Amino acid sequence: MDIWDADKLVLFIAFVVPGFISLKTYALLQPTDIKDTSQQLIDAVAYSCINYSLMLAPIYAVEQSTLKLCYPALYVAFYVVVLLIAPICWAWGFLWLRKTQLFQRSIVHPTGKPWDFVFSQRIRYWVIATLADGRQVAGRYDRRSFASSTPAPEQIYLEEAWVLSEGGGFERPREGTAGIIILAKEIVTLELFKVEEQEELQDEQQQEQQG
Repeated sequence: MDIWDADKLVLFIAFVVPGFISLKTYALLQPTDIKDTSQQLIDAVAYSCINYSLMLAPIYAVEQSTLKLCYPALYVAFYVVVLLIAPICWAWGFLWLRKTQLFQRSIVHPTGKPWDFVFSQRIRYWVIATLADGRQVAGRYDRRSFASSTPAPEQIYLEEAWVLSEGGGFERPREGTAGIIILAKEIVTLELFKVEEQEELQDEQQQEQQG
C-alpha cells in the first residue's frame, strides 16, 4: 500500500493532520506526557473526527452553495480554516474550559503538577530551597530565570544566588553571581516569597536607565 497515492494522501491529510495540529497545539499550551506513536495516531484521527463534527454545519453550507464555482479562492481558504485554523482554536478553547472553575467541579485541572502550575504563571519570586542534606540555597526567580516543565524532569534556574542572613532573610547577592541551577531531586522543600511592588518598580527603572 503506497501512502503517496492521491486518494490515500487526501485521506491522510483529512483524518490525521487536523487532529495532529490539535494535539501539538495543546502540548505547546499545556505540558503533557509524551505518548507513543501509535497512540498519537489514534488520538489524531479521533480529534480530526471531532473537528469535522464541530464544523459540519459550515461545511454542509459551503458544499451546498456555489462558492466553489464562483469564488474558488474563498473555497480553498475555507478548507484551510477547517484543516489548519479550527483545530488550533478547539485545542485552545478546550484548555481554557478545563481551567475554569465550572469544569473543575467535574474534571481535574489540566496541569498535573504543582511545579508546572506555579512556574507557568511567570510570577517573580524570592526562593529558598532546602536540600536533602539540610543546606539552604536562596536566590531570585525573575525574568531571566527558568523552570522546566513536564515531561522534562524538574529543574530550576535562579538568575541570582543570594546569601541568607542568620535570621533567614535575604541579605545580599553572592559576589559575581550568574545564577544557580537546582535539581528537584535534591530539593526537600521550595519556599517562595513574592517580590514586592516597590522592588519591581525599582528594577524596571534600572532596566530603563540601562537601556
